Amino acid sequence: MAALTPEERDVLAAIQDGLPLVREPYAAVAHRLGLGEARVVEIITSLLAERKIKRIGAVPNHYALGITANGMSVWDVPDAVATDAGRRLGERDAVTHCYKRPRHPGWPYNIFGMVHGASREAVIASVEQIARDLDIARYPHDVLFSTRLLKKRGTRVRAAADDAGA
Repeated sequence: MAALTPEERDVLAAIQDGLPLVREPYAAVAHRLGLGEARVVEIITSLLAERKIKRIGAVPNHYALGITANGMSVWDVPDAVATDAGRRLGERDAVTHCYKRPRHPGWPYNIFGMVHGASREAVIASVEQIARDLDIARYPHDVLFSTRLLKKRGTRVRAAADDAGA
């Protein structure tokens, strides 16, 4: 994959913390960067097409929405069916992210799926419903709940001008 151009870096740096909450957000970004609105849209479209960024979308603060129980469901699924089980788990609306990981001594789980809810009871009920729906309830599983939020932020880029002086 090609490196970011200075213009791409500038646009990403300008939008990575969110688009301005105004009627014409791309125009506001363009004005801030001294570019035309069409050029900003063209750069973002190109970044998406080249898979340099995955998406542009809203990221709600689930804590502010009352969704405060975060449970990582962990599963000990036989290796022969783990990929399929993980794919089906990850397709569930209740699962925000899903991983297949190697087992370690003392840790038998190989599939992980994060489920959020308004309470621990709601998360557990959701995990048990998923287990029944996907026919994986017979496999050992548990739900590990978050006790505190450590970090919620993706990769950061600096504007091209910031790197020029670095």
